[in-house]
Parts: sequence; structure tokens; C-alpha cells
Amino acid sequence: MYGPEFAEIYDQVYALRGKDYPAETKFVTERIRERVPGASSLLDVACGTGGHLRYFDELFEQVEGVELAESMLSVARDRMPGVPLHQGDMRAFDLGRTFDAVVCMFAAVAHQSADELAGTMRCFARHVRPGGVVVVEPWWFPEAFLDGYVAADVLTPDHRTISRVSHTRREGEASRMEVHYVVADTEGARYFTESYLHQLFPRDLYERTLRDAGLTPEYIDDAQSGRGLFLGVKEGAERP
Repeated sequence: MYGPEFAEIYDQVYALRGKDYPAETKFVTERIRERVPGASSLLDVACGTGGHLRYFDELFEQVEGVELAESMLSVARDRMPGVPLHQGDMRAFDLGRTFDAVVCMFAAVAHQSADELAGTMRCFARHVRPGGVVVVEPWWFPEAFLDGYVAADVLTPDHRTISRVSHTRREGEASRMEVHYVVADTEGARYFTESYLHQLFPRDLYERTLRDAGLTPEYIDDAQSGRGLFLGVKEGAERP
């Protein structure tokens, strides 16, 4: 998933489908500073093309990003040449420093097994200072998932027309989303597909893995298009 063809149109697709990156970033920042007043440093894990990170950069003194897909990271680097961006796996990266806040948006944590989720939360916790906060956007809980969901859009950014059709179905304890794209411009039309597997983790699993990583969990309902938002404050206090 997240091949170069999709990376090229990623931001246009989600912005035109109604994703409000500035508003989401502002909401998350407010929740961070309610728990960590004066928070000035932030790490965005699975930062993608920098959709959220470029707005976090306006709200924090220091930001950095981690992304596994080189195709997405390439777009982010072009967009934010002054921001440190690292290629790395959320389950095992090590930047050798801590931040006031670590965020992981767009349900990226659901692209892994339950055992891997536990390791990921520990990795996040290692990168947040005592008293700092981890923010995680989940995928749908099992009871809220709509099996067989279909979505369709025709988008017209700039000189291109993009057709997007998706179908999402339950696959064991996960969901499989198949997305079909047709992109047409003056040079012709091309077709490609993307496939995403998200685990349908229950709420208590997120809370348990946060707690086991030394983070006090909290769930904010009805945020992020209805999926909610998890926050975990790291135990202890920062030394003066």
C-alpha cells in the first residue's frame, strides 16, 4: 500500500473528500496542552506526506516525523525541507530523544497485530518525556464497523479528474479495504488499486496496551470522524 502513484494524489484526495487537517491538528494540540501546558516539542509517527505535521509545525517550536513508506516520505520532505523526517517502523524506531507529545493519526496503529500494537505503544512511550502525552487515533471498534461499506467520489483538483471507489469488508478480526482509482489528465488516464488491512481492535485493547506501556489512558469519544481519540499521559514528572 501507499505506492508512488497514490502518494502523488494522497493530499488532494483526502482534502477534497472533506478531511480538515488544520482543524484536526488544532483539536489535538488543544487536547495535548490541556494535559501538558507549554508543550513545545512533538513527534508525528506515521506522518505520511505531512498532512497533519505541516500544521503541527506552526503550533509547536520543534516537530519531527517518522514514516515507513519512502514514497510518502519523499512528498513530505519536498513539502517541509526544514523539518527532520525519519524513515522508520513505528514498532521499533529509536530517535534517541524524547518529546512533550507523540502523535499517531489516521488509524495507522491498526495496520499491525495485537502483539505488535503492544510493542508500538512501548516505543511511543520511550519517545515521550515523563509527564508527556501520547495521542493515538484508532480504527473502528468491532461493534461500530460497517461490513460491506462502499464509498465513491469524483474529484477535480487542478487539471486532473480523480475517480475513487472503495469497498470495505470484514476479514476475520480485521477489515479489508479495496480502493480503485482512475486518474485522468491531458496525458491520458491510468488505473491502479490500493489495499488496506486494519485490525478491528476493541477499545479495551488500546487502553490496556497504553497502560502496560506506562501511560495513563483516556478516550475522547466522537472525535476523528466518530472513531474517537486515545490519549496516554506518561507516568512521572519531568525533572526541573
